[in-house]
Amino acid sequence: MSAATAPTALSFRAATDDDVAAIVALVTSAYRGEASRAGWTTEADLLDGNRIDPDVLRADIARDRSRVLLASHGGELVGCAHVAIEGDAGYFGMFAVRPVLQGGGLGKAVLAEAERIARDEWGQSTMRMTVIDLRDELIAWYERCGYRRTGIKKPFPAVDPRFGIPKRDDLRFEVLEKPL
Repeated sequence: MSAATAPTALSFRAATDDDVAAIVALVTSAYRGEASRAGWTTEADLLDGNRIDPDVLRADIARDRSRVLLASHGGELVGCAHVAIEGDAGYFGMFAVRPVLQGGGLGKAVLAEAERIARDEWGQSTMRMTVIDLRDELIAWYERCGYRRTGIKKPFPAVDPRFGIPKRDDLRFEVLEKPL
């Protein structure tokens, strides 16, 4: 599959518990270790360890008004995201695209489907997410997709190895949002 054909050839479905191992592998490959350096979303210089904990993932799959969205091409898992309702808005997170396919529009297609779910299925008028505030290139991509920086900062869970082991002590999240 070439990245240029990715958006039109995708199929979407909700994850089940049977998908947990494949999702953990995909998310880890997009953010951690040397494999993640094939794409531009790597956090390998910022964090080691887990990007997603299997038990947290299972809870996200099981909870109400939460969907772990899988994107496949020809039956092969190529992208995923978590979309849910948190407070008064949709929430977007755990976004991953296979590193060698990044940059060809597949991520925009996954993001658009997550936004559609929050807006059309759940009636949300806003989508929010948190991004490590040092990720300037990633934040710029989200801004090109219509998100704006809110200036709201949240602490990074640096003491919880389920979400990664920081290589720096200045990691924090910034909240981004977009009207749907």
